[in-house]
Amino acid sequence: MLRYLATFLTAAETGSFSSAGERLGLTQSAVSMQIKRLESDLGCMLFERSGKAVQLSERGRALVSHAHELVARYDDMKAGAVPQASTLTLGAISTVQSGLLPKALRGFAESCPATNIQVTPGTSIQLLAQVDAGELDIAAMIKPNFGIPANLVWIPLLDDVYVAIAPKAATGSLREWALDLPFIRYDRRSYGGGLVNTFLRRQKLVVREGIELDEPAVIVQMVAEELGWSVVPGDLLMLQHVPLVQRMALPGQPVNRKLGLLVRKAVLDRATTRALVESLREEARMRRSEAAKMDDTPAVYRQGVAARRPRMKRPRHAAPNDLGTE
Repeated sequence: MLRYLATFLTAAETGSFSSAGERLGLTQSAVSMQIKRLESDLGCMLFERSGKAVQLSERGRALVSHAHELVARYDDMKAGAVPQASTLTLGAISTVQSGLLPKALRGFAESCPATNIQVTPGTSIQLLAQVDAGELDIAAMIKPNFGIPANLVWIPLLDDVYVAIAPKAATGSLREWALDLPFIRYDRRSYGGGLVNTFLRRQKLVVREGIELDEPAVIVQMVAEELGWSVVPGDLLMLQHVPLVQRMALPGQPVNRKLGLLVRKAVLDRATTRALVESLREEARMRRSEAAKMDDTPAVYRQGVAARRPRMKRPRHAAPNDLGTE
């Protein structure tokens, strides 16, 4: 909340959200979002808006001195406190948390032992908004399919290739999986799940809807429990080490999601930020190398087809669903 108060004071001084954003290294929309949250918490309007110009409301003018006092007291507390370890705020989608973070953070801890990492989970859409608003320094996420805000930098990590997965007992081609097994869907409202939806439509695959969720690692566990089949990003999930699940290459144009780091320009020059970025990039390079050298891939993955139909039982509750009607 102190960060929002500082934004409030800067906007009050400059008389413009865009000018305040330039001074603070934020976009105008991020400044506006912080002011709106502050107004919501305080239960009053702090500014009167007129086009691009803003001016303090009567209540806003009354609160300026209190805001200055709170920010000044906090600065005094920091100056008089025992030096504390610095902190980086990192947002990460679920597959990055389980796939890249553990080893990457071990390397970072060795190079920057005095820096704490505060990890915040979320979807790519949520993390983008939080980095843009200055609530996070870095986010490990899927690259958005629109432009990156001017106050942020995109650093690529890897292209995570999608594959089809099914229980080990299933046989048959991809279309036979779609016909005979319930589909465990990667949430279509997310960036990654939207890619799956596009693939199904492009291939004109009619699936039998079963379960839908935004946790690829949990989807893999459900497939291992023979609840159905799915299409998921495979590189970070290390599917070759999941014995109860088989994978199949997707036909047609490759499907992948671009994983990377969204970083605030304001923190990019910090040595600790650069060290964290490099640790994540190094772990991503290792994952790409493992995927390239993987030579124990079963035939069903290389060929993408099989001669026999699945022999698994069809759950009674599952019903066919035509993707064309969604």
